[in-house]
Amino acid sequence: MQKKWVVLPDPPLQFMEEHPELPPIVARLLYHRNMRTQQQIDEFLNPDYERDIYDPFLFRDMNRAIERILRAIENQESIIVHGDYDADGVSASVILVSTLRALGSTKTDVFIPHRELDGYGLNMNTAETLIKNNVQLLITCDCGVSNVAEVQRLQEAGIDVIITDHHAVPETPPQAYAIIHPRVPGEQYPDKNLAGGGVAFKLVQGIMRTHKEKHPTLPNGKTHESHEKWLLDMVAIASVADMVPLIGESRTLTKYGLIVLNHTRRLGLQKLLLEARFIEEGEGKKREITTETIGFQIAPRINAAGRMNHANTAFHLMIADKGTDAIDLAFELNTNNKDRQKLTDELVKESIKKAEEDMDSPVIVVCGHGWAPGLVGLIASRLKEKYHKPTIVCAENEGVVVASGRSVPGFNMIETLQEMPQFFLKFGGHPMACGFTLIAKEKLKEFKEALNEAFRKKTKDVDIEPSVQIDAEIDLEDVNWELFDILDKFKPFGVANEKPKYMARGVTIHQMQPVGKEGKHLRLMVKHRTHKIRKTIGWSLCSENASTNWCTVLRPGDTIDIVFEIDVNEWNGNRELQLTIVDLRKPETGIHKPN
Repeated sequence: MQKKWVVLPDPPLQFMEEHPELPPIVARLLYHRNMRTQQQIDEFLNPDYERDIYDPFLFRDMNRAIERILRAIENQESIIVHGDYDADGVSASVILVSTLRALGSTKTDVFIPHRELDGYGLNMNTAETLIKNNVQLLITCDCGVSNVAEVQRLQEAGIDVIITDHHAVPETPPQAYAIIHPRVPGEQYPDKNLAGGGVAFKLVQGIMRTHKEKHPTLPNGKTHESHEKWLLDMVAIASVADMVPLIGESRTLTKYGLIVLNHTRRLGLQKLLLEARFIEEGEGKKREITTETIGFQIAPRINAAGRMNHANTAFHLMIADKGTDAIDLAFELNTNNKDRQKLTDELVKESIKKAEEDMDSPVIVVCGHGWAPGLVGLIASRLKEKYHKPTIVCAENEGVVVASGRSVPGFNMIETLQEMPQFFLKFGGHPMACGFTLIAKEKLKEFKEALNEAFRKKTKDVDIEPSVQIDAEIDLEDVNWELFDILDKFKPFGVANEKPKYMARGVTIHQMQPVGKEGKHLRLMVKHRTHKIRKTIGWSLCSENASTNWCTVLRPGDTIDIVFEIDVNEWNGNRELQLTIVDLRKPETGIHKPN
């Protein structure tokens, strides 16, 4: 399906007059990111760690949580940090466990559930094991807020539960000892968009500041401020990997987290980047680690541990203090990621065949017997991108159906699932993504019918046609280093602050070449208003799973319109501007300009 191209309108004249110091392109980009006041603009363009980070004690249960944790450390109680098996949950676990140990706890351990055996979040079997092992304090991260019965069982057994989470809150939250969650009813904390790692970090900030009131340094001799700031690399990984909006506090935390990440002391991260061939051993100049590095290099490898085996591997890699351990664990994670890529590609092909048997359905629901539950979310993402429909992918194993879903703008998936709880043993997620275990495999057909009906009702007055938001139409001759430097001020890019996208019409293809190991990508050498040739790259434009295989459609000499982002290509010590194609089409096939 061809996406609708929407060129965003010029900002109102009043906005331009109120900010005469801003170059027009900067003013345009800020306006369309809803940065309208001087305070918002200053915070966005120049995030300041001291000024733009909220006081952790704005969380209503922060003091109560800190008091209980410090008491547990002082009495050397048994503490378990219960994380999650994705990059956000692993990062949050690293943040909390390393902090508790730095404060002198010798009885802190981590429990990260196995994706297939335990499922997401707390479960009753885990609760009983914790009770049996005489755990005294449980701290959840990136999970827990939906586990009402499990928390009740633990509290009644004498285990205090502190929840740190950011997922959808049930109508009646758990009766935990304390809940640190920006979205629970009545919570006044200003930033509602923190990742699980961000919420865990706020708890650490509060602990550090309280501990410092009585102790000038940590037991290991380090300062509280140093410990806090060296955790920001994990916050950046969590925020980017979990795709929270990179605005407000999350933007500031991620910006400073990237600074830490580019100087990381974590042996595990260093070895992981070597395995990913992002950096080379002994190379003179290091490449900059950006949000794209996290999204395409670091996070997939962390996630691969939980998808293919156990996320413990990723956790231990992030806290490794021996080079040999880091090398072995990084190799294992990289191998897991390669296996994950290969198996995912195979299952995507199967899923496409199943999906195309019922293309009249507004929501894609496919199920595979014996499929790996850890891969269903990735498959759902690929199908959603190909068909631009909400997608649920299920894995049936031994009669149990586990599923993951991805949605499209305009259809709140987790809200819809909350309205039909009769189908699930457990479920959770966000507006754009969900996961659940079906109550019985025989309910799959009925669930699919109910989901399709809900989609029709909820979207009957909503425009869900896929679209590309374009910041401005420009000539390729206007793409230069000066424009790139302007865009650099908008980093870090991510959700709610995506890379600016530009449109150029009437671009002529000079040369074209499939590139990559399997020829899935397309390199186009193009000309625009002059004879100057510009290099472009389009990722997966020649993939058989793409909506259109452009390698079979285009020829040299063709004229096309392109939507692109401006990037830098670095090779052999050289740097050149590169245009990354987001979408393309034959000319004049429908470009929409909103009023």
